[in-house]
Amino acid sequence: MSEKLQKVLARAGLGSRREMETWIEAGRVSVNGEKVGVGERVVDTDVIRVDGKVIPKQKTVAGKRRVIVYHKPLGEVSTRKDPEGRKTVFEHLPPMANGRWIVIGRLDINTLGLLIFTNDGELANRLMHPSSEIDREYAVRVLGDVTAETINKLKSGVELDDGPAHFDTITDAGGEGANHWYHVTLKEGRNREVRRLWESQDVTVSRLIRVRFGPIWLPRNLRPGKWAELDEKLTEQLLLSVGMAPAEKKKPMRKAGNSKPKARKTRHGTAQSRRRRRGAN
Repeated sequence: MSEKLQKVLARAGLGSRREMETWIEAGRVSVNGEKVGVGERVVDTDVIRVDGKVIPKQKTVAGKRRVIVYHKPLGEVSTRKDPEGRKTVFEHLPPMANGRWIVIGRLDINTLGLLIFTNDGELANRLMHPSSEIDREYAVRVLGDVTAETINKLKSGVELDDGPAHFDTITDAGGEGANHWYHVTLKEGRNREVRRLWESQDVTVSRLIRVRFGPIWLPRNLRPGKWAELDEKLTEQLLLSVGMAPAEKKKPMRKAGNSKPKARKTRHGTAQSRRRRRGAN
């Protein structure tokens, strides 16, 4: 079955469909060695190149959309291969016959909690794109004096090395002394942003856990180093959060000749039952 080229490129995780259309219009994409236009349809046997580089088949072949959540433990890195030989989050994921797992938003080696993976490149791209403004929620244990003024500064915005940043919400989650917890939310995923925001106020983060990404929460019963597949309802919520329509559910078709008309009921029973009673009398 053929599909539009821009859809296939988006599924491969290269960008949104609109971005892929601009790439095609700019002449960056070829199919079987020839430049093509927007709307070109391709099949699995076609060779697709972007800027002269072949896109691997495992990235473009359509398969069932899958989304899983993973509880990242401390000490793992969010890359496929680590030059230092450290454990990666990909080592514990289920194998795939077609396609590959794409991680949505990374966590540094000292942060644990929720990671989402999918084999749908377009979904991953939309979830990570700043324009989607997907909020992330973290549980943070801090060391330091946190005053009302500190909270106000962190919510109104502070200047970091890579530009201004702020928390959208800060909620006191209880605890005393060196065991005080807060829940914070923000709509960005810059490197170590949560830690750097607190450090700008001379407050040290001693433990950081991502507990939510958009509509998806870290399951309470999911242990570190384990994964779970999202059910259909949660997957639909994730798709809708970035403006993607869930797949339509097909109604089962009746086989010809197997359906029988229903008998018309009255207060005296069906017409068929009245005929049986008359015959019996």
